[in-house]
Amino acid sequence: MNKYLRQLFTAVVALFVILGLSSTIIMAVRANALNNDPRNARSLYHQLGAYRGAILASDGTVMAKSEPVNDAFKYLRTYSNGPLYAPVTGFFSINQTADRGLEASRSMLLNGEADSLIWQRAKAMLTGTTNQGASIETSIDPKLQQVAYDQLGTRDGAAVAIEVNTGRILAMVSTPSYDPNKLATHDAKAASQAYNELSAGQNSPLINRATSQLYPPGSTFKTIVASAALETGDYQTDTKIPAGSSYTLPGTATQLPNDEAQGDGVNGQISLQEAVAWSSNTAFAQLGVKLGASKVSDMATKLGFGSTITIDGTESTGTPMTATASTFPSDPTDDKLALASIGQGDTTATPLQMAMVAQAIANNGKLMQPTLVDRVRAADLTVLSQTKPQTMANAFSKDSVDKLTTMMESVVTEANPQLAIDGIKVAAKTGTAQIGTDNSAIDGWVIGFAPADNPQIAVAVLVHNTDVHGSLAAGPIMRAMMQEALQQ
Repeated sequence: MNKYLRQLFTAVVALFVILGLSSTIIMAVRANALNNDPRNARSLYHQLGAYRGAILASDGTVMAKSEPVNDAFKYLRTYSNGPLYAPVTGFFSINQTADRGLEASRSMLLNGEADSLIWQRAKAMLTGTTNQGASIETSIDPKLQQVAYDQLGTRDGAAVAIEVNTGRILAMVSTPSYDPNKLATHDAKAASQAYNELSAGQNSPLINRATSQLYPPGSTFKTIVASAALETGDYQTDTKIPAGSSYTLPGTATQLPNDEAQGDGVNGQISLQEAVAWSSNTAFAQLGVKLGASKVSDMATKLGFGSTITIDGTESTGTPMTATASTFPSDPTDDKLALASIGQGDTTATPLQMAMVAQAIANNGKLMQPTLVDRVRAADLTVLSQTKPQTMANAFSKDSVDKLTTMMESVVTEANPQLAIDGIKVAAKTGTAQIGTDNSAIDGWVIGFAPADNPQIAVAVLVHNTDVHGSLAAGPIMRAMMQEALQQ
């Protein structure tokens, strides 16, 4: 009898252990996954029934807020000027988990469930009041955001502006955009239909082109090759390098030409500064091969290529907002290295990445961590967290910065005077990347910073699938953004 009692006791203990383990897994290990499962109706009502905190621009402009409504969900998420700020806010939907923007990266704070808000939740429970989520104060400048959005208009593209010394993102625009209000509606059928329409196809407006889409950066990448050359100590602004009207890619019969005759140089030679100013393909293709893939790749890596860049949030606050890793080819053959060195072939980048390149040059070679959130406040206005500038890398020396700045100024003063701003020195690099079947279309780029002698703002603009050079497609947008930022 004792034997059977022992067996029964052992079985009961084992069952309690299994119950404890399964409960632990459900309540702790899988809690976030289960809460975020769109099939979890209880979680859905809990989230939509919470007073979600506001998302604010740098001047206090409300980009997103929750408003009381007379339905089962209690609060409706609303977005003022939704398409303008959609790449920043993301969306909060009745039938789609928040998976982008600040709605995702700060979700736990916005809905009041973050660990840092435990005392506020306790206070609300004791007093019988509504628990309110934290508000998110961003670095976005509404006027600058509006200028970039208006300038891009109906074109497919993106624009990013960064505060040079801090890495704060002042503007982040992606077009075509979308209206998050259509996804926030409590009409489940309408929300589902809107999501299906918006998410269809490769050109979905839900894609943040500033952070999540890769494009060949064209001649804007020449700033990276030039910086790699300067860092060797073997090159100065007036150093003569091979150029010519065309260059045969090593091991092939393919001819690489220049867009401008001035990029050919004289007698097959051109100074490094003139090569930057006139964007000489033949010079930079040969320079990249001369430097070797390792030196160019190392410089690109210092500037952020090859790594996913976290823009905002952590696993404890939600789903972090990240930028897709920009790419430079690994161990390319010389012909591919030549193309990669002029921002074509297997070199790809996000607009945010190229804005970071401009920011690093403007900031004496110091690459800053890009950020979107300045501070987080509880409902009682207590500051829960405040973002501090962080250095990602010291990419190159002050001496190289001075020379790069001089060369980028010549891009404006010599080759593109239409980019000049009265009374302000502008440093820039244009880019015209060939895309499509038979290189029939263009990705037009420009990156730059101003004032060149006391940099405040760094900008990158991309216009996808255009039919004119980057200086004409993207250049005026950068100029307008700089003018707006510097007149404030």
